[in-house]
Amino acid sequence: MPETREFTSIDEALALIDQGLGDMLHRELVSTSEVADLLLDVRTLLRSPAPEITDEALSPN
Repeated sequence: MPETREFTSIDEALALIDQGLGDMLHRELVSTSEVADLLLDVRTLLRSPAPEITDEALSPN
């Protein structure tokens, strides 16, 4: 299910970006190391392996 993984990773990356931008909006200066850390975190999320989905996870409780 690569499509599910793609959307999950992208959603997580977007959430991280939104959080980072929200934190930086109230500051006049942002260090390059903080921006680099944010970009590396996003890259890591997008490159992470897909979690295994089992039949149990898909079945309703």
